Amino acid sequence: MNFAMSYSCGKDSTLALHKMVEQGHRPVCLVIVVNEAEERSYFHGADYSMMNRYAEALRLPLVLCPTAGETYHLAFEEGLQKAKEMGAEAACFGDIDIEENRKWEENRCAAVGLTPFFPLWQKGREENVRELVALGYRCLIKSINQTLLPRELLGTYIDNHSIKVMKAAGVDICGENGEYHTLATDGPVFYKPLSFQVGDVLEFGDYAVIDVK
Repeated sequence: MNFAMSYSCGKDSTLALHKMVEQGHRPVCLVIVVNEAEERSYFHGADYSMMNRYAEALRLPLVLCPTAGETYHLAFEEGLQKAKEMGAEAACFGDIDIEENRKWEENRCAAVGLTPFFPLWQKGREENVRELVALGYRCLIKSINQTLLPRELLGTYIDNHSIKVMKAAGVDICGENGEYHTLATDGPVFYKPLSFQVGDVLEFGDYAVIDVK
């Protein structure tokens, strides 16, 4: 089945994309919601240049959904409609177990007539992260909540050591509560590694964030 990938540039949506391709489905585009004011993707903060580099690395066209926030749902539906016009019959999401998020995405798909897929649904959170590592994905830890995780993890890649550190800290290994965010930079679904540079470390309250360009 042809599908649109709701893509955050992070680890979970990348693993969901991997699962769909592994099952024989064909991606037709990456749907990314963009914060109009900041000109970056929501949640993972990829700028336009980086989003274009993801399109090149994954060999998938972008469907960008710019919004100021209050029209987020409408912008996303417009993006899904564009994906449908490109041949998508379904949309894939990287959600794991938060019912409210799943329901929201199901409603957006219903509005445009696409079938929603959730290949990671109800899989163990730690299981997902360990599978990413085992499959050879490289996921850069680009932000951390410094009250929950040591700063030493910032700018490193998720591996067995970082999983061990997270377990010792008693946090959600998958970062579902905002403990950390990632950018996927290479792995089996990538045709080439993502080109990027690591910039300054920025401070936003409890969070330390690497400016990845």
